[in-house]
Amino acid sequence: MIAAFKAMLKRWWPALRLRTILFGVLLFAALMPAIGAVSLRVYENTLVRQTEAELVAQGAALAAMAAVQWPGAPPPPPRPAKPPEGYYRPEPTGIDLTLDAVLPVRPPPKRAARPPEPDAVTVARAMAPVVDRTVRTTLASVLVLDRHGLVVYGGPPGDYSRLPEVRWALAGQPHTVFRENGDYQQASPLEWLSRASALRLHHARPIVVNGKVQGVLLLSRSPRALFRGIYEDRVKWALAASVILGVLVVLSGLISRGVTRPIEALSAASRAVAAGGGEIPDTPSTAAVEIRDLYEDFRAMAERIERRSGYLRDFAAAVSHEFKTPLAGITGAVELLQDHFETMSAHERRRFLDNIAGDSERLSQLVTRLLDLARADMATPEAGVATALAEPAARVAAAEAGPGFAIEVDMPAELPPVAAPATTLESVLTVLLQNSRQAGARNARVAGTAEGAEVSLTVSDDGPGIAEADRERMFEPFFTSHRADGGTGLGLPIARSLLAASHGRLELVASAKGARFQIVLPRAEGA
Repeated sequence: MIAAFKAMLKRWWPALRLRTILFGVLLFAALMPAIGAVSLRVYENTLVRQTEAELVAQGAALAAMAAVQWPGAPPPPPRPAKPPEGYYRPEPTGIDLTLDAVLPVRPPPKRAARPPEPDAVTVARAMAPVVDRTVRTTLASVLVLDRHGLVVYGGPPGDYSRLPEVRWALAGQPHTVFRENGDYQQASPLEWLSRASALRLHHARPIVVNGKVQGVLLLSRSPRALFRGIYEDRVKWALAASVILGVLVVLSGLISRGVTRPIEALSAASRAVAAGGGEIPDTPSTAAVEIRDLYEDFRAMAERIERRSGYLRDFAAAVSHEFKTPLAGITGAVELLQDHFETMSAHERRRFLDNIAGDSERLSQLVTRLLDLARADMATPEAGVATALAEPAARVAAAEAGPGFAIEVDMPAELPPVAAPATTLESVLTVLLQNSRQAGARNARVAGTAEGAEVSLTVSDDGPGIAEADRERMFEPFFTSHRADGGTGLGLPIARSLLAASHGRLELVASAKGARFQIVLPRAEGA
């Protein structure tokens, strides 16, 4: 089941860039303190609004009871069987820790200039047992005021009509405010994190009888403490912590699968390749885009190194073989001269010395060609080079043409310049024309054409051509069918390497008669 889930995950995994993964992780890490602070503030504000809702519910119940018991109040109408629309009117909470101002501690009441209303005193005495039992459960302070704001129950006598919340209630609107809690004492050093710890909610609610405000209920209570609320809601907070931990696990898995594990696998593969074995692992589908590109680049590099290693092994074997033949000839001739010099005739000595000289000349030619091949392999493109083909082709034709070997050059005037040095063109044309002459051709032709972003040079001759069995090996180092004539088999590999350095190529083209090679080069910039 786990394997199936991993397979499905790899199949649907999005292609993420490394900077996207790192940005997401760093953004989450940067937001964590802000998320924690905002969460605490939102939770504390929720606790405050919960306290306000409790005060509203308690005040609504007590105000309704007072209104029913008020002297001269009409009997309440019966509840309809089917309440009409708008019959139920819930009262939303509106207090906010962030937006609402905090008023000072509620001052003591002012001295009243008149006695309380008798009806308010009567109702307050009747409600006293109910209020007392309610306060014991809700822990809220409850004051009953008459329609002038004078205290008739629950506190010292006096006038509270100037308090903002009482003025709202006397105007017929329930109102809640924040006030500082004068009795607050800090119980924990961590309570500074809570803004509501030193506050108290004060809710004033009108007692409405026959459409008129006859009194006010003034309730107050401290909101539930933040840390106590956290403890009481510990299951919810544990769930939130689990969600955060889950996000961290997902992010760590994202980094692991997108960055860490692919790099570790690539590092192990690179060590194996460096040791001469191992294979490049498949590109992980969950890796970041840059890591995938790194895998592809490493795979291409490893394949190129493998090809180069194979080339060097074959090249070393071929060089050893090519050098071994003339060295064996020189060694044999020297031994014969050392053993039989006195008994040899002058003609025999001359013949063996000529053999030594010939083999030495072949070794020297091989060394020179090998140096040329090394320079060609190490050549790099020249920036901004632009060479017209007519001039180097004419120079090579003039240098290589001779008795019994004619060269025709066909270069249209509109032929664009190419992005290759003139020395490269001359070296390649020289190799191809010398091969034609050594093969026994009587005539050769060099023609240029342009098509799209490339320019082609075709070198053809009327010689015997190239045998079908030799076509696949024409560009292998040291392969030659004219070894007896001094051929080294390095001319075509050198020519191809020189062209590759200029992003060109050399190809053998099928021909009805003779040999036909095609040189393809890119146009010069701006041509």
